[in-house]
Amino acid sequence: MPSIAILGAGAMGSGLANALVRAGWEVNLWGTWLDDHLIDAIEAGSPHPRIDVVISGKVTTFRSDDLAKAMDGVDVVALSVASAGVPKVVELALPGISKAQALWMTTKGFLPAEDGTIQLLPAGVRAIAEEAGVELPPIVAIAGPVKANECAADEPTATIFGCKDKDVAVKYAREARSDNYAIEPSDDEVGVEVCAPMKNVYAIMLGIADGLQDKTGHPHHNLKAATFAQAVREMSILSVALGAKEATAYGLPGVGDLEVTGLSGRNKVYGSRIGRGEGAKTALETMKELEQTVEGVPAIPLAVNLVEQTDASLKERMPLLFAAQQIVYEDDPNYADVLAQAVLPPRP
Repeated sequence: MPSIAILGAGAMGSGLANALVRAGWEVNLWGTWLDDHLIDAIEAGSPHPRIDVVISGKVTTFRSDDLAKAMDGVDVVALSVASAGVPKVVELALPGISKAQALWMTTKGFLPAEDGTIQLLPAGVRAIAEEAGVELPPIVAIAGPVKANECAADEPTATIFGCKDKDVAVKYAREARSDNYAIEPSDDEVGVEVCAPMKNVYAIMLGIADGLQDKTGHPHHNLKAATFAQAVREMSILSVALGAKEATAYGLPGVGDLEVTGLSGRNKVYGSRIGRGEGAKTALETMKELEQTVEGVPAIPLAVNLVEQTDASLKERMPLLFAAQQIVYEDDPNYADVLAQAVLPPRP
């Protein structure tokens, strides 16, 4: 029986825990210092507060001061904390990670380096390990159209395991699969990691189109469709510029993940609030009061910096990203026009 320590008892970490129990894995679920209430609910057999699904009694839970114990002797460590917590958790977990056969990552986002450059998370984690003189096992990036509640509840789910070593991706795709948790292996780590945070940015923009329907009383389906197409195009453009495969953005990590995120989720809800006319800053404050993190908001300036450091000429080919910056960070009241100008084809 393979074993895993999942670091982070939030929605995705807990959803993955249920999926792996069904696949026959021995699962340790470690909660950070912010997860005590989540661990309380899991241990009480109550539905998980964030996904409203009961976590399997076969999952062994650990509190924040039991990190070493949670990782002791496991085959795999999975990083499932919020991207802002990655540096601290990785530093604490390096001794255990170095002994594992693989490091899985459901965490997504960008990580600024000390010199100000923007890194994809695997590169950032590798840099932290190198600084500490620790050798990491292969990294497997887990992404795709996975809503944690559906994954936890054993609903049909398609995900992707991306690793630079395709054999490693195939190995774990086979071992972690169950009847309803289906995994596509890929060797395009970069493509998987680019699409994951970018789709959160673009889901905000899809949400704006939905909010405009609420505001005006009539659908904006054409605008939303054009936004979706431009979002996928831009994910592919940035991925290729960073050395990824063009096709990845048109598969589960790009099109698939953008579809599910644009249908529901916090980024979409935030965009809908903007579309209804609440204003970007006011809408974000409301989301914070509801304890709903909007991952796409901090990802916008990091993505802009990544584009500019990669190739300044990409800006002209990625107008939707820069429209997101204008709408969210400048709180532009003409957000509907800004969105339309970014996604409608120019005059030939």
